Amino acid sequence: MEYIYAALLLYKAGKDITEEAVTAVLQSAGVEVSDARAKALVAALDGVDIEEAMATAAVAAAPAAAAAAPAAAAVEEEAPEEEDKSEESGMAGLGALFG
Repeated sequence: MEYIYAALLLYKAGKDITEEAVTAVLQSAGVEVSDARAKALVAALDGVDIEEAMATAAVAAAPAAAAAAPAAAAVEEEAPEEEDKSEESGMAGLGALFG
């Protein structure tokens, strides 16, 4: 993942994404660099429009995030119901003590 971050940092800074540049960024961050991985990344990015790829990724991530929100809300709605049941059973137990 850090190799991708290095490439994005270079892109954002307006620098060429080369093996040497990726290696320099990673080394300055204290990452042990694999020359083969740096070379593979640069080769994979050859001819790729990074701006378009980021826009596509953002659009693809939005529906996933939107789908996760209702699921999280459903979990939050279920939690109070469980608490209510435990409180009711606790109250029933107290009622039995006092007749």
